[in-house]
Amino acid sequence: MVSKTTQNYLFFILFLLFIACSFIFGFAPGMYMGKNFYLFAKEMLLILPPAFILIGLFDVWAKPKTIEKHPGDASGFRGYIWSILLAATTVGGVFVAFPVANALYHKGARYSLIMTYLTAASLVMIPMSIMEATILGVQFTVVRLLVSLPLVVVFSVVIEKVLN
Repeated sequence: MVSKTTQNYLFFILFLLFIACSFIFGFAPGMYMGKNFYLFAKEMLLILPPAFILIGLFDVWAKPKTIEKHPGDASGFRGYIWSILLAATTVGGVFVAFPVANALYHKGARYSLIMTYLTAASLVMIPMSIMEATILGVQFTVVRLLVSLPLVVVFSVVIEKVLN
């Protein structure tokens, strides 16, 4: 039987062959897929290496005592503020947020604070919020944040209760 890794490589090679044949024979949907794949791959190759270096440095430099104090069990409500602030400064979206969440988990952060961080990472990124405020207006952005962030915290606590 073929291993899962071998199957994954085989599917990837088949995908690349499909893209190549699409460009050779002028198959528009395949060419569109190829262009999108190229843009996505280029973006990931620009974002992920520096992000993983920073995550590695965070994993090495952040002491478990610091994590336990700020987003840990003893943090109280301040922990949610720390999680939201960390999420707002996370660049790279969920591609970076999940490894950071993993590092937080291994350093002793509470489940609800990790869930708050992951959810807020897709809601309150500073560049996205600035662009949203520019396009849709500051009032819309403020209302969206004032409605969504309390819900994030409430449901993170609910998820933590369910998991425990």
